[in-house]
Amino acid sequence: MSPAAVYHRIYAMVRQIPCGQVATYGQIAQLVGQCTARMVGYAMAGLNLESDVPWHRVINYQGRISPRVGVGAAVQRQKLQAEGVVFNAVGAVPLARHRWRGPRIRPEA
Repeated sequence: MSPAAVYHRIYAMVRQIPCGQVATYGQIAQLVGQCTARMVGYAMAGLNLESDVPWHRVINYQGRISPRVGVGAAVQRQKLQAEGVVFNAVGAVPLARHRWRGPRIRPEA
């Protein structure tokens, strides 16, 4: 599968994450298949702030925001908090409360 096709599938999956929920890079990689968490990170980093892909809903496996070149973690945190996502005292999202359970139907390859 070409990198462009993988990115297309990643973006399609991330678009399904509901407002107020988050997914991890690894979770998205597992759902998409044929990619890694790092590839998901690269796909998210390649998006601009106005993208229709809700890149801010993808965080690391610890529930933390990963640094993003050109955009501070504060922007991502603000976007998540505006959707009702809370952060604990150490700055992590409680995944038990906010983790997306995944799509009902996986997108076609």
